[in-house]
Amino acid sequence: MRLHGDISEDKLEKVINEFIGPIYQRPPLRSSVKRVVRIKRVYYIRILEIQGRDVLLRVGCEAGTYMRKLCHDIGEVLGVGAHMKELRRTRVGPFREDETLVTLYDVVDAYKFWIEEKDEKWIRKVILPMERGVEHLPKVVIRDSAVDAICNGATLAIPGILRLESGIKKGDLVAIMTQKGELVALGEALMASEDMYKKDRGLAVKPVRVIMKRGTYPPLWKRRKSMEYKFFRK
Repeated sequence: MRLHGDISEDKLEKVINEFIGPIYQRPPLRSSVKRVVRIKRVYYIRILEIQGRDVLLRVGCEAGTYMRKLCHDIGEVLGVGAHMKELRRTRVGPFREDETLVTLYDVVDAYKFWIEEKDEKWIRKVILPMERGVEHLPKVVIRDSAVDAICNGATLAIPGILRLESGIKKGDLVAIMTQKGELVALGEALMASEDMYKKDRGLAVKPVRVIMKRGTYPPLWKRRKSMEYKFFRK
């Protein structure tokens, strides 16, 4: 962040701390979303280095937070003005640049090792499974008989749940997993984890993004529906 005027370090730190927590932001003119005021959460802002009017910050924030607007607003409160000079994204969800970042050259080399030498070690290092992308999300493990129904967009009912992580709140984004640890879908919790434990029936999680292909698991829900229909006809 480049400050437009001189300011004391104590005042700078005090003002920056005021931007930790929920903040109001309107997307800038050059943005691909509708310019309406939104609430975004800033988890932390740390001053790493100060050189003259340049301030190096590390910011942890909710997805969709505009760093350019954050720097501008900090400058407004300081009374001297400020703008974002440079931006570097060091982490997205569970992925960190110093742990999972690879180049396209790495991908090409890993592919050659896999094709020519039948060595899967490097290709597995540079191409990560989908499950790595939801490590930070609470998990809901479901029965095998419920997997294909979820793949077809059905809402997960409590009888289909085998186990789940505690601390889930209504509206939270959760990962719906198989017993083998495979990602089936991302879903919105329709009730808290405590209610999922206590209740015997009801809708628990609504899928918002299905990941697993249909037919990966047998469609047992269709067979059950068919059997019930034939029994009713008799």
